[in-house]
Amino acid sequence: MSTPSFDTRSGSLIERALFNHRAVVVLLCALVTALLGWQATRLQLNASFEKTIPASHPYIQNFLAYQSELSGLGNAVRVAVARPQGNIYDAQYLDTLRRLSDEVFLLPGVDRARMKSLWTPTTRWVGVTEDGLEGGPVIPDGFDGSSAKLQQLVANVARSGEIGQTVARDAASTVIFVPLLAKDAQGQSLDYALLSRQLETLRGKYEAEGVAIHITGFAKIVGDLIDGVRAVLVFFAIAVAIATAMVFWYTRCIRSTLLVVLASLVAVVWQLGLLPLLGYALDPYSILVPFLVFAIGMSHGAQKMNGIMQDVGRGVDKLVAARFTFRRLFLAGLTALLADAVGFAVLLVIDIQVIRELAIAASIGVAVLIFTNLILLPIMLSYTGVSAVATERSLRAEQADAAGAAKHPLWALLDRFTQRPWATVAVAAGLVMGVGGFLVSTQLKIGDLDPGAPELRADSRYNRDVGFMNAAYGAGSDVLAVMVKTPEGQCSHFDALNKVDALEWELRQIDGVESTNSLSLLNRRVLSGLNEGNPRWYEFLPNQDMLNTVTASAPRGLYNDACGLLTVYVYLRDHKADTLARVVGHIEAFAQRNNTADTQFLLAAGSAGIEAATNIVVKDAWRTMLLMVYGAVVVLCFVTFRSWKAVVVAVLPLVVTSFLAEALMVALGMGVKVATLPVIALGVGIGVDYALYILSITLSQLREGKSLSEAYYRALLFTGKVVMLTGVTLAVGVITWVASPIKFQADMGLLLAFMFLWNMLGALVLLPALAHFLLKPATPIANVRATGRGVHGVPQGAH
Repeated sequence: MSTPSFDTRSGSLIERALFNHRAVVVLLCALVTALLGWQATRLQLNASFEKTIPASHPYIQNFLAYQSELSGLGNAVRVAVARPQGNIYDAQYLDTLRRLSDEVFLLPGVDRARMKSLWTPTTRWVGVTEDGLEGGPVIPDGFDGSSAKLQQLVANVARSGEIGQTVARDAASTVIFVPLLAKDAQGQSLDYALLSRQLETLRGKYEAEGVAIHITGFAKIVGDLIDGVRAVLVFFAIAVAIATAMVFWYTRCIRSTLLVVLASLVAVVWQLGLLPLLGYALDPYSILVPFLVFAIGMSHGAQKMNGIMQDVGRGVDKLVAARFTFRRLFLAGLTALLADAVGFAVLLVIDIQVIRELAIAASIGVAVLIFTNLILLPIMLSYTGVSAVATERSLRAEQADAAGAAKHPLWALLDRFTQRPWATVAVAAGLVMGVGGFLVSTQLKIGDLDPGAPELRADSRYNRDVGFMNAAYGAGSDVLAVMVKTPEGQCSHFDALNKVDALEWELRQIDGVESTNSLSLLNRRVLSGLNEGNPRWYEFLPNQDMLNTVTASAPRGLYNDACGLLTVYVYLRDHKADTLARVVGHIEAFAQRNNTADTQFLLAAGSAGIEAATNIVVKDAWRTMLLMVYGAVVVLCFVTFRSWKAVVVAVLPLVVTSFLAEALMVALGMGVKVATLPVIALGVGIGVDYALYILSITLSQLREGKSLSEAYYRALLFTGKVVMLTGVTLAVGVITWVASPIKFQADMGLLLAFMFLWNMLGALVLLPALAHFLLKPATPIANVRATGRGVHGVPQGAH
């Protein structure tokens, strides 16, 4: 069909507005791309501790309410300074420790009032002498490194209670505890990348003096992840190169391949440019979103390119072919993108800011794909057209079929799933895999399943540092704090402290609890000390005067200035999901039995307490989120197809893939957490694309009276080839992530590759099998609007 014979007034209002003003659309898109490309240069990569916690959870509300009265139980870094040979009681080592402590003290964002090391005056000892209780700073006054002062230091450390906390149990290292503020002195949000680099600079500087330095804490994890972003960019470039090569292999057309890649990259530029414009930044958890946007864009772009190639191959003018392709696939593409957007948007129900920002960033990216890949790409292809080689290749299978040649073995194999025997086997296999995947998925844990930082490799520097801390200090850095609220001035009352003492004893019996610390425990230690260290006096006596005396000289970290809040420190072996669930469950049960109007046990502070709250929020949101995703996908499919049978055919393969993906997470030892939760939802939204493209053509052909076999075969030749191409291409692109130094990126690559492939297989195998039992030829389906055109978008008989 030539352009003069084509009625430019045909088509929808949107089609006429776009294609009758192509130059204006291209010019506007070019201007927007230039503007947002400039905006993208302002995009920052950073993270925030506050954004990773569920701010409205009761545990976090309790923590935030008393944060100013708690000592270093939020965001903190621990710097262990080890002496490879010998112990810490060495003048040169202590001088190195002093200088390092002073430099760390001056780093931006450090809460200097609460920083603690052997050299800070807040690190004190208490002892019993003939004259009564005495105490002072652990580092003796006038310390000069002499033998006498070193001996005095040994005694002070032994009496300080810091062994296992500030001083290692083998006395071969000490810890500099560095609490961090949310903002620096200039009021700017803490720059974790800068802080991590500064800590690494100090590590290199002082390790050159003969000590070994180990650093742990949220800020260091984020710093290492940001450093790993360079690897993410490399893998993104690899994925783009693979996608380009695969599309070119399919088309043999340079111009159309480059246009598909260009349109998808333009979408990424628009997304990255809109983020700083709206006041958002990227963080290590959302750094993968641009690739997802590119991947979705490649999937939709390849479908548009394929439709235009086939129509041009039949002699249709390139402009007319672009309009027919737009007319034929715009609704299916729009529905698929809306499903993708819903898959991202439902993440907003999770009360964790970092996930909500990821959802917003991804939703923005999907929204711009409507303009770049559903609109801009067909318009650009209407100018450039495609090469003759590409058009010939695109129709080769169809022409062979028309000539009576045997079907390609792969298409013939897939077509068999429309027949009763093969369809029965496919549905039965899908049912078995779905049930099996569901049963295995019930073993999926919430939270971390390994010690250290699961976002990083087990052999990463950070996780080796965590291993050192756990071995040298026993409790490591996983601290859960229970806040005990009393009326002001009554924190030392016997009834309150006696309950705290009972809770501590119970907690020390739980697997995973290494030790505890509280004002009650201090009373036991002091009472024993006042009686020549006799273990028989290691008791908690109902003597209020004694309790008041001990409280008056106790460190403020155990209670606040108004004496209305006690803190029970619970030092854990790790922060695994099971460990946190055991401890938190026991504390909640204890609180339910012992809370009164005057004494209330509140959870939770400390790194482990915050993670426990995060696990609870993720667990509550997990199934709700999936139900919302599927509910939205079902509604969108029904609006598009107006047939509950078509909805079942489209959605059931997604359900099977979801169960299998969760089973894969169990097999890989992955838990559901902040880093993995988004992928579970995204797999549903992205996966429905394949089903929509194949099903829309199949239904169109069935409406024309063709058999299911004929309808599905036409769908394979038209959109199925591209579904297979994009599924394999994207899976190959993301599977390269397994080599990433960032563990969670490697895990996400594996999960995404699995989902891309299984959603593709579901659309190619399970969908026709289900259609055999549910969809019948010549069955009117109200939503598939008759256009008066065949599957190729041209009037019948116009070929």
